[in-house]
Amino acid sequence: MSGMKQDMARLQELVGDTFTKTGSLVAAADGGIMPPEKLQKTLEQTADQFERATLELRRLCEQTSPGVGGYAKRPTMKTLRIAGSVETFGLGSAWLHITLNTLLPHCRFQTPAYLTDTIRRLLDDYEAGGGTLPRFEQALLVIDEHSDVSGRHIFDQDNKGWKAVSNAIKGRLIPDDDQYTLSVALLSKRSAESVCHISLLDLRDASDFFAGHSGYYAANNIYEGRWP
Repeated sequence: MSGMKQDMARLQELVGDTFTKTGSLVAAADGGIMPPEKLQKTLEQTADQFERATLELRRLCEQTSPGVGGYAKRPTMKTLRIAGSVETFGLGSAWLHITLNTLLPHCRFQTPAYLTDTIRRLLDDYEAGGGTLPRFEQALLVIDEHSDVSGRHIFDQDNKGWKAVSNAIKGRLIPDDDQYTLSVALLSKRSAESVCHISLLDLRDASDFFAGHSGYYAANNIYEGRWP
């Protein structure tokens, strides 16, 4: 079987598995009875199947593009702005701010590979547009989710897929994501919008970041950046 035929067969298999999962959801919605825990598990498994199929499609798009090719290189098709954005900000050394127009997914079964891939592509797009990404030997990663209670049903921080973020930046913005290289802070704020703010900065700048986040700089006309 040729390589292309194998790729198409693999893609068809992934789509077929996704269709099977959605069939279970349709049956449950059409008068079927599915316990809440099973519904939750089926929804998560369906999301996982969609993500696997999407990642495979991304790989094939890059691989078959004339003169480009190669998964994990700069994407042929730019990441849609609706997915999020990247900017640098801060006082002194450059800090990185990534905005995701979504909330962290549940990670009961595994770290969400789709989120890791999306963040990598946002970073690629930023560099392709002329931006320079900072690199830190010791860094603080701050993940700040904004959402309202009715739109957020995963309240325990250890159930959220935040590890997808550290996986996307290790080896690129930081040497590794071990505990001596990367410190992590998970924050939350009640808000009408559903958005995730991700900041990466030198660990030595932690006090400045949290002073800005608390509103001290703004109140004293010191900090004029848009974030934190």
